[in-house]
Amino acid sequence: MKYNTYMYTKNTLLGKKLVLLISLFTFFLVEAQDYSGYNPSSTMINDLVHTKLKVGFDIPNEKLLGEEWVTLKPHFYPTDSLTLDAKGMEISTVKLANGKDLKYSYQNSKLKIQLDKTYKKGEEYEIYIKYTAIPSTVTQKGSAAINSAKGLYFINPRGEEKDKPTQIWTQGETEASSCWFPTIDAPNQKTSQEIYITVPDQYVTLSNGVLKSGIKNSDGTRTDYWKFDQKHAPYLFFMGIGDFAVVKDKWKNIPVEYYVEKEFEPYAKQIFGDTPDMIEFFSNKLQYPYPWEKYSQMVARDYVSGAMENTTSTLHAENAQQKPGQLIDKNSWEPVIAHELFHHWFGDLATNESWANLPVNEAFANYSEYLWLEHKYGKDYAEEHRAEELDGYLNGGENFTKDLIRFQYKDKEDMFDAVSYNKGGLVLHMLRNYLGDDAFYAGMNLYLNQNKYKATEAHHLRLAWEEISGKDLNWFFNQWFFGNGHPKLKVSYTYNDTKKSVTVTITQTQEPKFQFPLDIDIYENGKANHHQVWAKATETNTFEIPSKTKPQLVNVNPDNILLAEITMEKTPEQYIYQYKNSPEYSSRKEAIHKVADLQTSNPLALETLLQAASSDPFEGLRVFAISQLDLTNPKVKQKSASVLEKIATSDKKTLVQAEAIKQLGELDAAKYLNLFKKSFESPSYGIKAAAIEASVKGDKALGKELADKVDDKNPGKDLELAIAKALIANQDNSKLDLISKNFLNLLMYAKSQQEADTYFAILRTIMSGDYPVETKNIVDSIVKIYPQAKKYSFGDLMKQVMEASLQMKQGALNINPSNNSLKKQVSMISEGLNKMM
Repeated sequence: MKYNTYMYTKNTLLGKKLVLLISLFTFFLVEAQDYSGYNPSSTMINDLVHTKLKVGFDIPNEKLLGEEWVTLKPHFYPTDSLTLDAKGMEISTVKLANGKDLKYSYQNSKLKIQLDKTYKKGEEYEIYIKYTAIPSTVTQKGSAAINSAKGLYFINPRGEEKDKPTQIWTQGETEASSCWFPTIDAPNQKTSQEIYITVPDQYVTLSNGVLKSGIKNSDGTRTDYWKFDQKHAPYLFFMGIGDFAVVKDKWKNIPVEYYVEKEFEPYAKQIFGDTPDMIEFFSNKLQYPYPWEKYSQMVARDYVSGAMENTTSTLHAENAQQKPGQLIDKNSWEPVIAHELFHHWFGDLATNESWANLPVNEAFANYSEYLWLEHKYGKDYAEEHRAEELDGYLNGGENFTKDLIRFQYKDKEDMFDAVSYNKGGLVLHMLRNYLGDDAFYAGMNLYLNQNKYKATEAHHLRLAWEEISGKDLNWFFNQWFFGNGHPKLKVSYTYNDTKKSVTVTITQTQEPKFQFPLDIDIYENGKANHHQVWAKATETNTFEIPSKTKPQLVNVNPDNILLAEITMEKTPEQYIYQYKNSPEYSSRKEAIHKVADLQTSNPLALETLLQAASSDPFEGLRVFAISQLDLTNPKVKQKSASVLEKIATSDKKTLVQAEAIKQLGELDAAKYLNLFKKSFESPSYGIKAAAIEASVKGDKALGKELADKVDDKNPGKDLELAIAKALIANQDNSKLDLISKNFLNLLMYAKSQQEADTYFAILRTIMSGDYPVETKNIVDSIVKIYPQAKKYSFGDLMKQVMEASLQMKQGALNINPSNNSLKKQVSMISEGLNKMM
């Protein structure tokens, strides 16, 4: 699963700017972690064997009408009873499949069944259950993205929301499949399945496995029969239903499909079309061909997360759907597509046996993003992505006290964090570099072959890599998998002209101490001599490295392979040298960051920064360098103007042009209005957004004129934000729906209190009047983000916004007490506040 609401995700609502603000609070949270006792894997009394379901729906009332035939067998010891998880259900019949009624009790989400006899190991039996699932009654805690994991979600079931389709979809992870069918809802269970899904005939369906038939019924419905013969965990069961276009593709002889809203049908292959190449790439890397009989991807409305790797049937949030104007800039969803696909080996085929072992799934899926980006776009692109993952981990101080594999957690949902994901992927990158590619991938292959269709834990990984490499890896796993934190290093060096050597001293300031290999580059005569040393788990390590001359630069951890925080003093000249001579992405970025700090006082630093902005070989670093220009300084403005003009009109990458346009807006917006108007004609939505924002700074009316030319109803977040800013600047409330959808993004990225006050004025307008759609947009966005905001000490502000909204809306109702729409809005805000309690 990939969560796009995490603090550590680049495109999250709580964006990088806010991360920097709230990271100040996290220091105080480190000691406040509340861990419960040991959380073991689920005890296996009965084993699932096969699950057969027949389901229909009362869509307006949000109910599933189900029948189940579930086959089980005792795991080892004889048993005469069975306990199934069944949440939010009405149970009407429980009997053996042969017709014999069975005694049962149903309370506290547990269906306890007395079997007709004692069954022995290997002796199968089949239970029939007739039931109604009512997900609206489920109250179990959900993920970081939601307050309640209902398992089964009805989207716009009564057609009350304009321009929103009616859909039904499921979300099983962690233990929510039992909200729509009784099962043993544990990740160490495995079962095959078949599902008969009856829906109104205008809808298409998707489930695990292969569609065997679709039979039209006399009442205007259709029953689709989906069959999945292999075995997987219950949390991976899936149904998706709605009015989708189905775009067909393939990998070799395996069907590949993309289920998208019909508006996006022409662009489905632009969004998802790399999927066959990804399957080929991962199959080759792992030397283990894609293990399932088809692969489908569906995009759903109001999804509770980023995406979910349901076996053969991944579900994506609507952010996946993009237009050509966005895709020309970047397919922002590409890493997520790779992530969920890779889970089909690591997670779906070999599955974590307990939620404490979640990184056995998620660390690999996280790292697959790097592997794919490295393969398709090159190392710099992948390293930029890894740097973002590292920032996300380091910006959460509470992460440092958590083991990667941790049995002491308060709630299983707490495992879905920047440790299991970000740190997990960073740890695998270190291990890959330590073992070498051949051993790294061979170990993954062995692990998959030894554990396919089984439940696993981290030790299975260690043993597989040890068997392949011949190396003992307990030291690595004890530190990085079963320990917490990371090295915090102070580095210094001296040069001894007599010995012709450099002495590098590394001091570890954290506890516990780590041992690790470390790369050190010694630059002589413009050339880097690479050295690898081994640091022991002691406070101080000293290394003497030969060097014929005094080094021009000593660069420690140049490729940032070691997950560590490193402090090392360098002169301005050394940082300039580092940028111009170090090939590594992380070394160049560090140098850009440092010379940016010196740009107003050091002409060579400014020259280097502008060189990076205009000609760094990687577009991501060009964007970064442009963003670091301090255009409040007259000298920087003077030197930057012509450089930015050239970049804005001629760089080969649209996002680089867009960043330059934004900076020209800061530099002298009125001067460049014609450039902004011309730039707006670009097909790139990133450039259009930048042109609108820059124009607003020089001519509000022009900014709105450009915004009004955008005729795409779904232009993506960046362009929507730019349009919203243009409307607000011109005090135009004609599109409050669009503004309200982006209210939190606007607020979180406000650059000043004055700008924030402008956005709060919009809130007052909406909450003081009869604006049902706009009110819902704001309430939904706050409720969705609140669990994560609260975790990062930002929840109080979110709650205050909601309380103030309720007070204003109640005031509007007091003036118009008979207005039913206002009554509903008051109830809506009250319900939202209740969810935040």
